[in-house]
Amino acid sequence: MSTVALEPVRRAFRRFVRIDCQVVREHDFRLVGDLALDLSTKGMLVRARTRVLTGEELLVAFRPPRCNRWIDAHATIARVVHGRRPGDTGLSFGIEFHGMEREHEGLLFEQLRGMVAPDAMRPPRPLVARDLRAA
Repeated sequence: MSTVALEPVRRAFRRFVRIDCQVVREHDFRLVGDLALDLSTKGMLVRARTRVLTGEELLVAFRPPRCNRWIDAHATIARVVHGRRPGDTGLSFGIEFHGMEREHEGLLFEQLRGMVAPDAMRPPRPLVARDLRAA
């Protein structure tokens, strides 16, 4: 009897975006974010306008890329990025959607298909002489 190693199943795939959004804290309705930096069907990375805390409840409104329909969702701050590491885009936070309508999740999935993943946005390594000789 052979065993087959199963690969972990990804819950969602992230895509590089730069879309306007409105992210407000639920308890005081203060705008805390206004630009999505990456997006998936399960959440997004948002540029922060003010300091936030992990676990805060949010209301989010945005239009998916290549779409004119607005999506409204409840979300929770899952992580805060302080912008200290190379490659960070400054103070931002990752949010996880919850209670999103199935129709909106399907629409978001369709609009994200074929878009560039955030990891692919890294600049290519510089060419060196040995690369040119091999070409």
